[in-house]
Amino acid sequence: MMLDDDRVARDLAVEAGQRLLALRADGGEPDGLRKAGDRLSHEFLVAELARLRPDDAVLSEEGRDNPARLSASRVWIVDPLDGTREFGEAGRTDWAVHVALWEHGELTAGAVALPGQGRVLSTAEPPAPPKGPAAAPLRIMVSRTRPPAFIQSLAMKVGAVVLPLGSAGAKAAAVICGTADAYIHSGGQYEWDSAAPVAVAQAAGLHASRIDGSKLAYNQEHPSLPDILICLATLAGPLLGAIGSATGTGE
Repeated sequence: MMLDDDRVARDLAVEAGQRLLALRADGGEPDGLRKAGDRLSHEFLVAELARLRPDDAVLSEEGRDNPARLSASRVWIVDPLDGTREFGEAGRTDWAVHVALWEHGELTAGAVALPGQGRVLSTAEPPAPPKGPAAAPLRIMVSRTRPPAFIQSLAMKVGAVVLPLGSAGAKAAAVICGTADAYIHSGGQYEWDSAAPVAVAQAAGLHASRIDGSKLAYNQEHPSLPDILICLATLAGPLLGAIGSATGTGE
């Protein structure tokens, strides 16, 4: 019996993560370990998708982009090792494997494996929506190396604490699991950075959009998708308004 797409995404993300853990356990020089991890996970995921879904296209951070995907109705968007920097740092667990499926304009399946944390979030078993924001202050996840230029201004406007973390998947997972209230990024990302986290976040009932409130579009000719907001649905309006004010783009 053929596995459904949700389980394909979950199972491949988990298995790629296990292979990365084994590679990491063998040790090695950080840069070499990062390069080996990217290659190992990419080659595994591409080979398995070719076996399990031979008619589908694939867009991977580590692969050569094939323009044929633009006319495909089904495209797997994968980040074989999200948080490569963190993967090479001993003891860090904020790195992930992303596997998502785009179909006819929408994300329909996705999984974010967090091997260092021993968990996976996926559309196969959508997480329950967080109950709501914790008591003030709001908790906003940002990149540990490239936080948005406006984040301190925004934090002051909404009464938030800013929490830096590696890996887009790890930051999105914190919101999905209720240990943070929002994840905000600007200044550069690609489709593979956010496709799987967004698929899972939306399945969990969270809001996901560009920071101007527009829709996140995938399988585009140029896969740059430079900014994102993932948050509790009830916070979307206030945060989008505050972002507009902090960036000078709001009304």
